[in-house]
Order: sequence, then structure tokens, then C-alpha cells
Amino acid sequence: VCAKDSVRVTWKVAPQFVPYAARFFLGSCMPSGWKVLPNGEGEATFNYKFYDCRFTKQLKGKHIIYQNRLSFRPQAKPKPAIFTYPINCVQKPEQAKAPQFLDPGTGVSEGHSKLVFHMELLNQLTEISKTNVIPIGSFMPIWAAVEQKSHQPLTLLMDECVAASTPDLQPGSQIYPLVVNHCLLESKRGSALFLPRYHSSAIVLYLQSFKFGMGEVYIHCTMVAWDPNGLDNTKKACHFVKEHWELLDNPAFSGLCDCCESTCKTR
Repeated sequence: VCAKDSVRVTWKVAPQFVPYAARFFLGSCMPSGWKVLPNGEGEATFNYKFYDCRFTKQLKGKHIIYQNRLSFRPQAKPKPAIFTYPINCVQKPEQAKAPQFLDPGTGVSEGHSKLVFHMELLNQLTEISKTNVIPIGSFMPIWAAVEQKSHQPLTLLMDECVAASTPDLQPGSQIYPLVVNHCLLESKRGSALFLPRYHSSAIVLYLQSFKFGMGEVYIHCTMVAWDPNGLDNTKKACHFVKEHWELLDNPAFSGLCDCCESTCKTR
């Protein structure tokens, strides 16, 4: 359904593709909603502004056409999408906006709403894992995302993550820190890292499984959704790469990670 400056798309997915929920895209956007239907099919919903998902804009005659593609990409880029479908929204002349220079002005964009976060264990094919039994020493991708919906652009950050032997953290719980102050400490001690993002609103922690305590291991994380243009030394995603701390989203600004082994303070 096309609106004046947004689009809503519902995509029904065959049962065999349901485990790949995180690999369906509208342009650069992942689904803003996802549910499994009683018949086993999945239903992905995309509800976004045109600018959220990198729609292209084309003027044809007196009409403005916004174009994008639905795609299923089981593997990260540069691997190609398995299939794509075109999405076109055509604005009638009375809907088309006048050029910005004819309507000058300034303003501040502000929004308030509840955010929905997701966290899942993936398998080596980057699909949602059907088991939580991981052999010691094997790698386990942990996927986290915040539903973008019609929000302004969001970057998902892991503030803190710990391993614990209990499903609920208690004051006396035995814990093993993995991420502290947005820094992946386990990347310096072992082989953990953050995988390259496929979208700013999602992050994948690539962690090697380990033994902790005498039984099951639970991963607890505190996550933050933040302005992509507002990263600083207290809001970042850092991991240890080739003997130095590196900023996931822009290595050129890895100086934000200098406090990963000390105390990070606001400027």
C-alpha cells in the first residue's frame, strides 16, 4: 500500500524460509514486523518512509515514481539475492511535493514511542538456530535487532553482555563479562568479533562457545538504540582487530574506542 511519503508491504513466506526471518529486505530495511501463521508460513511486514529504505526517485511526465525491490538474501553481501520483486509507488500530480526551494523553512524532528528489540541465536548459515546446544569451541552468531518501523534511523548498540549460569541475573550471580561499555572484551581475549552490519538497526556478535560453570550458559545483554550520527566514546560498537581497538561502523573514528580498557567519560 503506497501513501504520500511511505509504503506498507506484506510478504507471505513459504514455511521452509521461515527460519531465515532476518534475511528478507525491502531495499536496505529488514521487516518491521514478523509472525508465523497457523499454516506454518511466515508473514513479513514492511512499514517505512521512502527515505528509510533507500527508495530511488524518478520523475516521469507529471508523476513521481518511488522504486525499490523486495529481496531474499540468505547470505550476506557480496553474495547475490536468491530472488527479488520490484516495488513501485507512483504519486499523482496533486500528491507530488513542490521543490524544497519554493517552501523554505527550518524545524526539528522529534519522536516518542516504545521500541521492540529482538535477540536470537543463529546457526552457521545465518538462519535462526533450531537448537541451543552448541559444541564447546564452536562459533555461535548472536543476532540482535531493533524494529525500525517508521522511526528516524536507528543504530543498535550492545551496551553490556555477560555470560551467566542462570536465566535470570541476581545480585550474587556468577558472571563472565563479554561486552563492557560497548567494547567487546572477548575479542581481545579470544576470537569473538562483531560481523559487518547489513543494516544499522541490527548487530551480530560472533562468539566462540565456552564452558562456564557446571551446566547451561545464558547470555544476557543490555542494548541501546541510538542516533547513527550521534556516536561518541559512550555510544559505540568496538572490537579488537589486528592488535588494536576498532570502531565497527567507521574504523576511521576508532579513537572513540581508546577508553575500552579504562573508564569512558562523556566529553
